[in-house]
Amino acid sequence: MSVRATFAPDRATYIQSHVTLAVLAMPLAMIVLWLTGTPHVWTGAIGGLAAVALRGWYLMSEELGHVWTLTDEALDGPAMRHVPLSDLAKVRRIGSAVQLVTRGGDKHLVKFQADPAATVARIEAARAAAT
Repeated sequence: MSVRATFAPDRATYIQSHVTLAVLAMPLAMIVLWLTGTPHVWTGAIGGLAAVALRGWYLMSEELGHVWTLTDEALDGPAMRHVPLSDLAKVRRIGSAVQLVTRGGDKHLVKFQADPAATVARIEAARAAAT
């Protein structure tokens, strides 16, 4: 069984994903505070930014360690995940991630890919070669 590719998370993509999340969280937090009648609505922006930044900093080393390996027969991922290529029903891009859906309905994410379309193409090519 030979290794065809490895899919490691990209640090810049991880950071960009969290910047995007913060841009969404900040106004949402302000709207929630406005709807609840809080007089200092601006604190929602600070809270939203702080929450996303803290989460991103705390989880970065763990998330950037989640590497998937593509072999001739399967995809092997973190936490002993094993997805045979013959069991894949769908491979699709979701933002900066690639979703793997098995015939049984199990779903796995190959997260924070710099070029998720290329990751999908590599997996689909290996899947076609395996059949």
